[in-house]
Amino acid sequence: MKKIMIFAALLLTISACQQANKTMEHTNPFLSDYSTPYEIPPFEQITLAEYLPAFEKGMKDQMSEIEVITSNSAPADFKNTIESLELSGNLLTKVSNVFFNLNGSLTNDSMQAIARTLSPLLSKHNDDIALNPVLFERIKTVFDQRNTLNLSKEEDMLLEKTYKRFVRGGANLNMMDQERLRKINEELSILSLHFGENILAETNNYQLVITDSIQLAGLPESSIAAAANAAEKAGMSGKWVFTLHSPSIFPFLLFAEDRTLREQLFKAYISRGNHDDEHDNKKIISRTVALRYERAKILGYETHADFILEQNMAKEPEIVNAFLDKLMKAAVQMATKEAAQLQELLVKNDDSFKLEPWDWWFYSEKLRKEKFDLDEAQLRPYFKLENVRDGVFAVANKLWGLKFTLKTDLPKYHPDVEVYEVSEFDGSHIGILYMDYFPRESKRGGAWMSSFRKESITNGKKITPIITTNYNFTAPQGNEPALLSWDEVETIFHEFGHALHGLLANTTYSSLSGTAVPRDFVELPSQIMENWAPEPEVLALFARHYQTNEIIPQELVQKMVNSGTFNQGFAMTEFLAAAILDMDWHSVTSYEELDVIDFENNSLKKSGIIPEIVVRYRSTYFSHIFSGGYSAGYYSYVWSEVLDADAFQAFKETSLFDQETAFLFRKNILEKGGTEDPMELYKAFRGKEPDQSALLEKRGLK
Repeated sequence: MKKIMIFAALLLTISACQQANKTMEHTNPFLSDYSTPYEIPPFEQITLAEYLPAFEKGMKDQMSEIEVITSNSAPADFKNTIESLELSGNLLTKVSNVFFNLNGSLTNDSMQAIARTLSPLLSKHNDDIALNPVLFERIKTVFDQRNTLNLSKEEDMLLEKTYKRFVRGGANLNMMDQERLRKINEELSILSLHFGENILAETNNYQLVITDSIQLAGLPESSIAAAANAAEKAGMSGKWVFTLHSPSIFPFLLFAEDRTLREQLFKAYISRGNHDDEHDNKKIISRTVALRYERAKILGYETHADFILEQNMAKEPEIVNAFLDKLMKAAVQMATKEAAQLQELLVKNDDSFKLEPWDWWFYSEKLRKEKFDLDEAQLRPYFKLENVRDGVFAVANKLWGLKFTLKTDLPKYHPDVEVYEVSEFDGSHIGILYMDYFPRESKRGGAWMSSFRKESITNGKKITPIITTNYNFTAPQGNEPALLSWDEVETIFHEFGHALHGLLANTTYSSLSGTAVPRDFVELPSQIMENWAPEPEVLALFARHYQTNEIIPQELVQKMVNSGTFNQGFAMTEFLAAAILDMDWHSVTSYEELDVIDFENNSLKKSGIIPEIVVRYRSTYFSHIFSGGYSAGYYSYVWSEVLDADAFQAFKETSLFDQETAFLFRKNILEKGGTEDPMELYKAFRGKEPDQSALLEKRGLK
């Protein structure tokens, strides 16, 4: 029935779009310059009916621009070929930036139907460009002359990346292989879309309904209030509803004393996409992996991992596997000790059962309280969302003089969203920052940064960025504000680091701007920001009790410092097992579609993960690699952590807000984007290559 309803919605949407294309093209906001301040998308003027006509015109316009390039009788050069290609497709980029951002944060059945319609159209459009022989011949001509062109570093990088993109897109293949590549790309785009839709549906569909208040024992008042509010919205007044959204499930696993319910909720979370129903992801995974391998072979690579890593800092699967294996051995050793400590705690509490994965969160929180006299409930009152936000702004101000001004008169796509103008210390405009804090059924899980417009310089004019950050924090309950866990505090700092990468970009070409860097380098700006969060000097900027405004007591800060490496064996093991699983999936050398659960079990057994810990992402909800851009790249978080730990040492060796060090980081990392080799950029900042010892010390693994 649901599929029929979605299909009906799609037909209505397409019909409306066709009618709009005929009669209302002049009113489509995408088809003219935005008249809003800073040319922000006029969200309130955009309707569903306007997307498809704008996409269609955007694709048509870009193909006309490609035709101008290929029909040019003048010899191919950097300006009339490479730069012209870079500047093509403005309308398509404009509508894509709005549609795909909102499809992640404010979607519905009709919008998802449009996305499914668009997926094969965009795949064909991109392949029509990538496989245009005349266009590639002109690009190759310029590339072959690169050593004689006297290009700037950025121009040379654009030329190199353009040429490699076309080669990796199949430009050198014969016609038969190109045709097969088109079909693979189209199918992969649809599979990726379905995978994400299934996870959203699975997350939204599950409810743990509690009718007896005794079963709420141990839970903080904020979680109980949120569950009561969820029940009220679901028409179950007087009950409590817990869901698989992060703000609901993780406090439950930490604090709920009812072990049976913890097990029930935990198993529901780790079985998403694995129910052999309409939202099952196993066939999508096996087909995706087979197609990715086939594409890699057609393009001349041994595996999909080889294809992906060629463009990353790591370069080869062997390097990544050795890196992960070394860390995993140390992490498992620590996790095994942690498991033994938790089992001892069980015995001490007269609990006779064996430690299971749904117990880890609960008993590790008890152990932390016992060892360090610290629990999350003590910390949350000091982490009011608004204060944490202002704290991260204050850090950016102290480092680079940046200012953040709340704007209530600018367009926004949802009432919960906050909009800030970002400016230099002298007041000159840098860009716009959107912050979207709370979960909703129309929003995917997790946290991420993206852009409604990237920074660039066109015809001598600076195009300023419009950046968005998205979170899934517990919304305010009653008279109580949104109070964050420590993980959520770090998440704000993390995504804000990505935002700075986009906001402070200073490049000519948008395709090289901001986060357009190798996957295992992109997490450096985000993860380094996390290092400031627990510093006592920084905590004093934002950690104030939401009722008394008292700064977090020094003894509580010291407890946080003392417990800094607590439970790191668990944290590293669950992450590294996922990174190894990712590499295993994308190192397959078979066209056959594999049994997903058997494959996963074999990978986890090989990784050495202990039975008391479940991998951070099981395959069926591993969105990073099957619906995001992290295939053969999930390792990049810990790879970048080597960079960020070493980079932060530069501040520790001078001072927390050392201006010279901050300047070097901004000029060589944040501003440069993908205009130069990442290791060269890092060395320009740090003066040397990164040292792994800083990470091992930070994680307590040294």
